[in-house]
Amino acid sequence: MSEASYHGSCQCQAVIFDATLDLDHTVTCNCSRCQRLGSVLSFTPTEKFRLAQGEDSLTEYLFNTKKIRHQFCKVCGVEPFAYGALPDGTPIVAVNVNCLESVDPRALKSTHYDGRSL
Repeated sequence: MSEASYHGSCQCQAVIFDATLDLDHTVTCNCSRCQRLGSVLSFTPTEKFRLAQGEDSLTEYLFNTKKIRHQFCKVCGVEPFAYGALPDGTPIVAVNVNCLESVDPRALKSTHYDGRSL
């Protein structure tokens, strides 16, 4: 699999987005947040992400170092994506693969990140 375009949304579809992602490089994490959410993440530059609908339906959550801006739908509570930055400061979007249409995130071979130990 290489980069492809995907369409995604929160559960109630108040928030809809399109993103170009490489699903060969997904990540799971065991930090206090990701483990509870069961997130499978794919990271993409901000220019390869488009919020098509629902900016006014989003609310933000910051925790720990407050560097990742977790975005939640105010209606259904699902976190479809988060805004962040690479170590060099390049802005990125962490897309929750669970929110993509026609993708089975459990079938992907994700890399595990040990966020609990940080």
